[in-house]
Amino acid sequence: MQKRLKAYPDHYLLLFEGGALAAYVGGAVTERADLEDFMFSDASIHDQKGSWQMVFGLGTCPAFRKKGYAFHLMRRFIAMAKEEGRRGVVLTCKPQLLSFYSALGFEDEGVCPSSHGGQVWHQMRITF
Repeated sequence: MQKRLKAYPDHYLLLFEGGALAAYVGGAVTERADLEDFMFSDASIHDQKGSWQMVFGLGTCPAFRKKGYAFHLMRRFIAMAKEEGRRGVVLTCKPQLLSFYSALGFEDEGVCPSSHGGQVWHQMRITF
Protein backbone atom coordinates (compact mmCIF):
# COMPACT_ATOMS: atom_id res chain seq x y z
CA MET A 1 0.00 0.00 0.00
CA GLN A 2 2.91 2.37 0.67
CA LYS A 3 4.07 2.03 -2.96
CA ARG A 4 0.58 2.89 -4.14
CA LEU A 5 0.34 5.91 -1.86
CA LYS A 6 3.65 7.19 -3.24
CA ALA A 7 2.66 6.57 -6.86
CA TYR A 8 -0.83 8.12 -6.74
CA PRO A 9 -1.48 9.86 -3.41
CA ASP A 10 -4.31 11.96 -4.86
CA HIS A 11 -6.30 8.78 -5.44
CA TYR A 12 -6.52 7.69 -1.83
CA LEU A 13 -8.90 8.95 0.81
CA LEU A 14 -8.02 8.41 4.45
CA LEU A 15 -10.52 8.99 7.24
CA PHE A 16 -9.17 9.65 10.71
CA GLU A 17 -11.05 9.68 14.00
CA GLY A 18 -9.34 10.96 17.11
CA GLY A 19 -5.97 10.89 15.36
CA ALA A 20 -6.31 7.22 14.37
CA LEU A 21 -6.80 5.93 10.85
CA ALA A 22 -10.39 4.67 10.80
CA ALA A 23 -10.96 3.86 7.11
CA TYR A 24 -9.46 4.24 3.65
CA VAL A 25 -10.22 3.78 -0.05
CA GLY A 26 -7.88 4.03 -2.99
CA GLY A 27 -6.77 2.90 -6.39
CA ALA A 28 -5.06 3.86 -9.62
CA VAL A 29 -6.40 5.55 -12.72
CA THR A 30 -5.90 3.80 -16.05
CA GLU A 31 -7.13 3.59 -19.63
CA ARG A 32 -7.88 -0.10 -19.13
CA ALA A 33 -11.60 -0.63 -18.66
CA ASP A 34 -11.30 -3.83 -16.58
CA LEU A 35 -9.54 -4.43 -13.30
CA GLU A 36 -6.91 -7.14 -13.67
CA ASP A 37 -4.92 -8.93 -10.96
CA PHE A 38 -1.53 -7.55 -12.04
CA MET A 39 -2.72 -3.98 -11.36
CA PHE A 40 -2.69 -4.57 -7.60
CA SER A 41 1.09 -5.02 -7.57
CA ASP A 42 2.17 -2.70 -10.41
CA ALA A 43 1.94 0.95 -9.35
CA SER A 44 3.33 2.00 -12.73
CA ILE A 45 -0.04 1.33 -14.38
CA HIS A 46 -1.32 4.62 -12.94
CA ASP A 47 -2.07 7.16 -15.68
CA GLN A 48 -3.24 10.48 -14.25
CA LYS A 49 -5.08 11.16 -17.52
CA GLY A 50 -6.74 7.72 -17.59
CA SER A 51 -10.45 7.25 -18.11
CA TRP A 52 -11.20 4.71 -15.38
CA GLN A 53 -10.73 5.03 -11.64
CA MET A 54 -9.97 1.61 -10.17
CA VAL A 55 -10.63 0.70 -6.54
CA PHE A 56 -7.88 -1.50 -5.14
CA GLY A 57 -8.95 -1.37 -1.54
CA LEU A 58 -11.62 -0.20 0.84
CA GLY A 59 -11.17 -0.92 4.50
CA THR A 60 -12.33 0.06 7.93
CA CYS A 61 -10.33 -0.72 11.06
CA PRO A 62 -12.31 -3.06 13.32
CA ALA A 63 -12.71 -0.50 16.14
CA PHE A 64 -14.45 1.90 13.72
CA ARG A 65 -16.83 -0.45 11.92
CA LYS A 66 -20.62 0.01 11.81
CA LYS A 67 -20.34 3.81 11.60
CA GLY A 68 -20.91 4.16 7.84
CA TYR A 69 -17.34 5.23 7.12
CA ALA A 70 -16.80 2.88 4.17
CA PHE A 71 -20.02 4.00 2.51
CA HIS A 72 -19.16 7.66 3.09
CA LEU A 73 -15.64 7.25 1.66
CA MET A 74 -16.92 5.40 -1.40
CA ARG A 75 -19.48 8.12 -2.14
CA ARG A 76 -16.73 10.75 -1.94
CA PHE A 77 -14.35 8.62 -4.05
CA ILE A 78 -17.02 8.22 -6.75
CA ALA A 79 -17.72 11.97 -6.69
CA MET A 80 -14.00 12.73 -7.05
CA ALA A 81 -13.72 10.48 -10.09
CA LYS A 82 -16.71 12.20 -11.67
CA GLU A 83 -15.31 15.66 -10.88
CA GLU A 84 -12.01 14.64 -12.51
CA GLY A 85 -13.81 13.73 -15.73
CA ARG A 86 -13.32 9.95 -15.52
CA ARG A 87 -15.64 7.64 -17.45
CA GLY A 88 -16.39 5.76 -14.26
CA VAL A 89 -15.20 3.65 -11.35
CA VAL A 90 -14.40 -0.08 -11.44
CA LEU A 91 -13.82 -2.55 -8.62
CA THR A 92 -13.93 -6.24 -7.85
CA CYS A 93 -15.63 -7.69 -4.80
CA LYS A 94 -16.68 -10.93 -3.18
CA PRO A 95 -20.32 -12.02 -3.66
CA GLN A 96 -21.31 -11.05 -0.11
CA LEU A 97 -20.50 -7.38 -0.88
CA LEU A 98 -22.60 -7.07 -4.05
CA SER A 99 -25.50 -5.40 -2.24
CA PHE A 100 -23.19 -2.89 -0.49
CA TYR A 101 -21.72 -1.71 -3.80
CA SER A 102 -25.07 -1.88 -5.60
CA ALA A 103 -26.44 0.57 -3.01
CA LEU A 104 -23.72 2.98 -4.14
CA GLY A 105 -24.81 2.65 -7.78
CA PHE A 106 -22.38 0.01 -9.00
CA GLU A 107 -23.64 -2.54 -11.52
CA ASP A 108 -22.53 -6.16 -11.27
CA GLU A 109 -20.82 -7.30 -14.47
CA GLY A 110 -20.59 -10.86 -13.24
CA VAL A 111 -17.79 -13.15 -12.15
CA CYS A 112 -14.44 -11.95 -13.44
CA PRO A 113 -11.36 -14.04 -14.27
CA SER A 114 -9.48 -12.88 -11.16
CA SER A 115 -7.90 -15.61 -9.06
CA HIS A 116 -6.65 -13.21 -6.39
CA GLY A 117 -6.47 -15.07 -3.07
CA GLY A 118 -8.21 -18.10 -4.54
CA GLN A 119 -11.58 -16.32 -4.20
CA VAL A 120 -14.54 -15.72 -6.53
CA TRP A 121 -14.70 -12.07 -7.56
CA HIS A 122 -17.35 -10.00 -9.30
CA GLN A 123 -16.42 -6.95 -11.33
CA MET A 124 -18.62 -3.95 -10.63
CA ARG A 125 -18.77 -0.61 -12.41
CA ILE A 126 -20.29 2.84 -12.27
CA THR A 127 -20.29 4.61 -15.62
CA PHE A 128 -20.85 8.37 -15.66
